[in-house]
Amino acid sequence: MSKYAEILTDLERRIASGAFAAGQKLPSVRDAAGMYGCSVNTVARAYAELESRHAVYSIPRSGYYVVESPVRRRGAAADGAIDLAASTPDPEWFPYEDFRHCLNQALDTYRHDLFACADEDGLEALRCALATRFAAEQVFAGAERIRIVPGVNRALELLAKMPFPNGNAVILTEQPSYDLYMRFLEAEGLPVRGIARTAEGVDLDELERHFRQGGIKFFYTMSRHHSPLGTSYSLEERKAIARLAGKYDVYVVEDDFLADLGDERGLDPIHAYDRTSHVIYLKSFSKMIFPGLRLGAIVLPERLLKPFREHRRYGDTPLLTQAALEVYMKSGMYERHRRVIRSGYAERRQTLIGALRRHGIGDWIGAPDNRPGLYVPLMLPRTVNLERLVKKLAARDVRVVSGKAGYLQSYRDRMKFLRLSIARACPERIEEGVRRIAEEVRREAGRF
Repeated sequence: MSKYAEILTDLERRIASGAFAAGQKLPSVRDAAGMYGCSVNTVARAYAELESRHAVYSIPRSGYYVVESPVRRRGAAADGAIDLAASTPDPEWFPYEDFRHCLNQALDTYRHDLFACADEDGLEALRCALATRFAAEQVFAGAERIRIVPGVNRALELLAKMPFPNGNAVILTEQPSYDLYMRFLEAEGLPVRGIARTAEGVDLDELERHFRQGGIKFFYTMSRHHSPLGTSYSLEERKAIARLAGKYDVYVVEDDFLADLGDERGLDPIHAYDRTSHVIYLKSFSKMIFPGLRLGAIVLPERLLKPFREHRRYGDTPLLTQAALEVYMKSGMYERHRRVIRSGYAERRQTLIGALRRHGIGDWIGAPDNRPGLYVPLMLPRTVNLERLVKKLAARDVRVVSGKAGYLQSYRDRMKFLRLSIARACPERIEEGVRRIAEEVRREAGRF
């Protein structure tokens, strides 16, 4: 990362977190240059960029000041609860001005294409841009194998219902897993089976037995930054899953929805080790930009392109938002925004983990301290009644999610835990939220 990008990211993070409050004067260009160890021109350029994004304003012969955010004003008027449940991005980080610029640019650039019938595969320019971006993630696929969908949920629904070349019907899914997908599979009455995933990973011998004997159509997994566990598979596990998929002709649906929050070397997706074209790669943008953007992408093996198109039947993703996302990526805005979000979430996550340790329940954390992501699972004693605990915390204005939501109703081997999320957690209130959680957990567990 260049010095300019580093300074810009740090300033945006401080403004978003409230470290630089609305109306506060930023350090002078000269003072900031000394603080960051760079030239005054580099700082001046970063301040000018912040001004162009309407994050700060300048007063001649006075300096730069932080703009008051309408989103921050709305947040101050909320119900006062400490939110450790939400998984959607913090509105204070929504790139309103940048994306509005991209929408306008898209209208100018693609004016002759946006109001015609949509290409059911997705805007070609966006698919080409994604092919380049995915290659940086070690997901190598041409634009012809990428399809744009109105959110990853739509792709998951299609994959669950469409026929696969292996002729199998059973969907194998980690337990716990993505709660909304578990409810969808159950509501549709689709054949589904679970396999335990813990902080230590998955039992590869058991996985092979399922692949060999279970009539498995595909294995649904979040290999990196799992929801709700917040963990990632080891290199050995990712390579083994890809190898077993090819050996037994079982497909892997890899939901990489939080990939942008990590940047660890050697933590490549399962798709990077796929040698037999059995891995389907899914990518969402709702956790990084706006939840309402409803844009996702799927990378399909060639033999699945035709059945996917036949089952989809029509294009269902607005062209304007596709075009705006293409502009947003090519301009470098997406990468800059990603750095801000990643830094801000990492800071909140460490604040949460530190508070859990200070209040004596740090040993119950079920995820590595040094991993990025949104979620920290708090493992609980068997004596704790999860439903009652969640209700008691809600009565004390602390919102949390029971880990029970991530399990199939038929799956019995369940861990007891709370899924704590830092997505919308106010950093200044995390400590108080954890204090209340620790008190209620001890009461429930009989530890006074």
